[in-house]
Amino acid sequence: MSSNASLNPEREGPKLAIVMSSSRPKVPTLRDRAAGVLLHVTSLPGPHGNGDLGAEAHAFAELLARTGQRWWQMLPVGPAGYGDSPYSAVSAFAGNPLLVDLDTLGVPLAPVRLSDDHVDYARSAAFREKHLRRAFQAEGSRPARERSSYRAFVEREAAWLDDFALFAALKRAHDHVEWTRWEPGVRKRVPSALERARKEHAEEIAFAKFVQWKFAEQWRELRALCTKLGIGLIGDLPIFVAHDSADVWQHPELWRLDEEGVSTCVAGVPPDYFSKTGQRWGNPLYRWAKLKKGGYAWWVDRVRACLERFDAVRLDHFIGFTRYWEVPAHESTAMNGRWMKGPGRALFDTIKRQLGRTHLPFLAEDLGAVTPAVTRLRRALGLPGMRIIQFAFGDDSQADGFLPHNHTARSAVYTGTHDNDTIAGWFHDAGGDLTSERSARQASEERRAALAYLGRTSADLERGLEIHWEMIRLAMGSVACTAIVPAQDLLGLGSESRMNRPGHAGGNWRWRLAPGAFTPALEARLLACTRTYGRTS
Repeated sequence: MSSNASLNPEREGPKLAIVMSSSRPKVPTLRDRAAGVLLHVTSLPGPHGNGDLGAEAHAFAELLARTGQRWWQMLPVGPAGYGDSPYSAVSAFAGNPLLVDLDTLGVPLAPVRLSDDHVDYARSAAFREKHLRRAFQAEGSRPARERSSYRAFVEREAAWLDDFALFAALKRAHDHVEWTRWEPGVRKRVPSALERARKEHAEEIAFAKFVQWKFAEQWRELRALCTKLGIGLIGDLPIFVAHDSADVWQHPELWRLDEEGVSTCVAGVPPDYFSKTGQRWGNPLYRWAKLKKGGYAWWVDRVRACLERFDAVRLDHFIGFTRYWEVPAHESTAMNGRWMKGPGRALFDTIKRQLGRTHLPFLAEDLGAVTPAVTRLRRALGLPGMRIIQFAFGDDSQADGFLPHNHTARSAVYTGTHDNDTIAGWFHDAGGDLTSERSARQASEERRAALAYLGRTSADLERGLEIHWEMIRLAMGSVACTAIVPAQDLLGLGSESRMNRPGHAGGNWRWRLAPGAFTPALEARLLACTRTYGRTS
């Protein structure tokens, strides 16, 4: 695919060469000393409302290679659900239709350019669906080779695709209300009702399968390019799924629901750094005993599918595999919950055995209420944990371990994550107002501690100290094998560019990278920093 995208503009002066050895570069593992960038696909530039798997994604992969980066980390890539959250996908297996590149579909595009400033999910979804349907209608004229590829995909992925496509068709037929409000026959999966629905909605089912095929084909092309460039893809696997999802509708017996399919209890976390009342996520909770009795088959299939897309996977909310916070469904906050025992090592041993692997390329998101049991499980599985530099200077219970001099090689260091403020936003936040997660005292003390650790003073700030690069150098210089920097921190952006505010329902996941933001000077600086700390291939 062409690299003539806004991430790779025509340059003045000497161009940076892609960092490659004479032999084909090797995709890293989590045991290799390497660096990477956290940037979700929707955040890429482009004319169609959100980033996708097209030219801009290919250009970004080449940018990573030019700057010595060996990892591209993303958020979950499933169809976003409630609040446009990628962590609330309507399927644990499907790809997000918003990520399908429209420019290669072979149909004319309407002369409308959607905003580059942020993702407008409603407008983008409407625009993209219109053109996806045009491409679907034109499918009959495609070459036989492409139709054969489509049939092979549908047959190969039937175990999840058939029910997902039917779910998507029924959602549309029921004005997108929750599946628990559908007519009883399809809600309760009565075989005769499902058969009638498949016939009645055959066209819509075929469209959903077509979109998933296009996503899979385009993903395969991007993955192939990244492999060629020696760049590994890090995915994100949420421990929980959305209640209003094809998975829960297809397998209601695996979740704690009543006879009508309504959750009896939901997931969340107790009061923490982000919220004084905890976070009531609302995801249905697993019937772990039933899953274990069935050989954790659904989880095995889920991990298999994830590892077919990614080279490594961040396990979101890893602490939930040892214990999870159960909240009665009628509670409006997460305060009145209780800890329940998770599946522990048995789940991972089963997955390894079923997939024929001696090791799973997982990165444990071991943040929050970490207990000795969580650490024991992570170590027993040989998984690296996460070290967040932004949390190293306050009163977080793990702060001491987040200080770079306390890192271990078997870990991954981040300046921040998608749930945090940007480094610049965090450092310059005065604290104490409604938008801040810290008091004024906490903010001041964290700034003072950070400057002391860096050997800097407030006078350095007045002379133009770039705090984001100070923190990037701490991450790059860490002994941790993996170092990941969010794109916003590389650009020194403020709180307005934050990706997510946990506990806030609206306005999240909308940030986009400005066209041409990675200038030649910035690329050269990132490459030099990465080389200095021995993280290039």
